[in-house]
Amino acid sequence: MVLNFTKSIFYSFLFLFSTTAISQNAALLQSGPMVGYADMQEVMLWVQTTKAAKVQFAYHETGKPNNLNVTAEKETTADEVFIAKLIADKVEPGKIYDYKLLINGQFIDMPYPTQFETQKIWKYRGDAPDFSFLTGSCAYINQPEHDRPGTPYGGDYQVFESMATHPTSFMLWLGDNVYLREPDWNTKTGFQKRYTHTRSTPEMQGLLANRSNYAIWDDHDYGPNDSDKGFYNKVLSLKTFEQFWGNPTTGIAGIEGAITAFQWADLDFFLLDNRWYRDPNDLKKEGKTILGEKQLQWLFDNLVSSKASFKIVAMGGQFLSDVAKYETYSANGFDSERQRILDFIKEQQIKNVIFITGDVHFSEVSKYEETGSPAVWDLTFSTMSAGPNRKGAEWKNSFRVADKVFTDRNFGLIKVSGPLSARKLEVSCIDKDNRLQYEVVINKE
Repeated sequence: MVLNFTKSIFYSFLFLFSTTAISQNAALLQSGPMVGYADMQEVMLWVQTTKAAKVQFAYHETGKPNNLNVTAEKETTADEVFIAKLIADKVEPGKIYDYKLLINGQFIDMPYPTQFETQKIWKYRGDAPDFSFLTGSCAYINQPEHDRPGTPYGGDYQVFESMATHPTSFMLWLGDNVYLREPDWNTKTGFQKRYTHTRSTPEMQGLLANRSNYAIWDDHDYGPNDSDKGFYNKVLSLKTFEQFWGNPTTGIAGIEGAITAFQWADLDFFLLDNRWYRDPNDLKKEGKTILGEKQLQWLFDNLVSSKASFKIVAMGGQFLSDVAKYETYSANGFDSERQRILDFIKEQQIKNVIFITGDVHFSEVSKYEETGSPAVWDLTFSTMSAGPNRKGAEWKNSFRVADKVFTDRNFGLIKVSGPLSARKLEVSCIDKDNRLQYEVVINKE
């Protein structure tokens, strides 16, 4: 829908002052809105309706309501799960914008802020801007008719509300962002219903709506538990993942999978797929792979060429831990590939590599130090709302930083600050009720 000048004034008036009777169209909102990727000149906005509807977003720079812009209009369809992705492309770098959703031409009021920010231009102008982001994994939302009998596995959904109180630039979802069950992973209907059920969690909406969201996946949002490259329905799984998230790409440089990358200020983020190319855990052979050779070489190429203050590598399972349990990189015969990555970092003298991982249902900080090699870190944040691993603190991880472990529901808050020559990460583990559990500072080498 294109707005002429007269309509623009009318919608500006509504945008500022309308609080009224739009319940019929408000009922068409299934989940969202959600902010996807954000760059300097465009931001992706996402929404899901309950049935076919015309959707659009109006937005203006915070404090400048007269400079109202609108996205294109799109009609949601059943084939796309009534999802629309729309681009706000009349934005400028380094600004904060207020936005509102329109359904069938009417503004939908939200009980929480709806904002996004664009990235700043900073190179050749001074130091990189300070910023912060949230991260976490394992979001299990109960559905009794599909869950195992007994005590519910999910809970403490207030963790998402606690997360939303922190005014960060974005949220990085670390996999198991939904938990597919037996009724789900064999059909398009099953995938879409599970993703819709999780995405519609009321406590999650404010977190989605007021910052960018980036995501990787792990086994539970890919297919069955511990699933690998042999999962027969992975193409449909990937399509569903792409529908429900707003990453810059799905796959990269001709490499299939839930793989992408982005920059924020002076940090590079490499979002890896630990499922699409993964050898089966029970396969007995030398040189087993989790990432596959093409993805691994892509990671190597980018790590060695990156000029970022920190290189952030996100993937589902723990990388550094030498506890061979469940699906850590050290388990199931994948330790040789783990060592290959560490050897590459040492040989190429790549400084400031930080892995951010989830999966194990407890949080810990690990640090790898070897003579002649730059330090490598692994920040594990798990679980947000799935069942906690109460025994995680007992795991004998040789690389754990002393006392940096927590075994209840949690999330991570990472603040990036300081002049370019002395950047630092202030890493906090925060529990479901917004209480600080531990923190660590990582200084740029």
